[in-house]
Amino acid sequence: MSRFDPHPTRRPAIVTGASAGIGEATARVLAAAGHPVVLGARRVDRCQAVVDAIVAAGGEAAAAFVDVTDGSSVAEFAAAAEAAVGPIEILVANAGDTALGTGVDTAPEDFAQQVAVNFLGAQALIASVVPGMVTRQRGDVVVISSDIVREPRPGMAPYMSAKWGLEGLARAMQMELEGSGVRASVVRPGPTMTEMGRGWNPDEFASAIDAWVKWGVARHDSFMRPEDVAQAVLAVVSVPRGAHITLLEIEPEGPVA
Repeated sequence: MSRFDPHPTRRPAIVTGASAGIGEATARVLAAAGHPVVLGARRVDRCQAVVDAIVAAGGEAAAAFVDVTDGSSVAEFAAAAEAAVGPIEILVANAGDTALGTGVDTAPEDFAQQVAVNFLGAQALIASVVPGMVTRQRGDVVVISSDIVREPRPGMAPYMSAKWGLEGLARAMQMELEGSGVRASVVRPGPTMTEMGRGWNPDEFASAIDAWVKWGVARHDSFMRPEDVAQAVLAVVSVPRGAHITLLEIEPEGPVA
């Protein structure tokens, strides 16, 4: 593969939030498609277990610690990833956390934490990795958003604000990177069965559900599998050069009546 090969066959990838859920599934799907992948998360031991499974299946993978709320940790992760698999071709910014809270009652430090995890961490990773993509004139950046951007839900103001910011960043990058060979894309999943939200207070969750029903944003109780979203990510980065999926939204299929 030459330095400016527009169609490389080996596309090293990094996935944050890869210790579980959508991130883990995305790492597995990218590896199965033949892409070397570096899994990043705070729970690096869980990432390593996924790496072992990928390698046992014939894939190429590595794990590295990253705390996306710490800029130096993000920079160290990006450097470790490139040292492990080579110049990064695919960046999947997936790390995130979901907390209930309103715009009025959420403590400012808690609001800021949601923004740091779900938005600012992605920008820090992009700043560490994408300049190299621009130099090589190729690359795919995929940010994992949420359908909460299209369909706001009361009781999730901090998370929603962060995801709106994340999509705004991606939209700006699509204009800024046009003609560079680097594609920035948004994958916007609906309800997905992951570990996020499992620590919510049951009473607060019940109150939130009532509000969602009131506003018509809870149509049914079906959830997607993380693997479904991972396949959407693979579809986005697999589009041949010359085309660009800017936004891919994926929702759970409703129950058959």
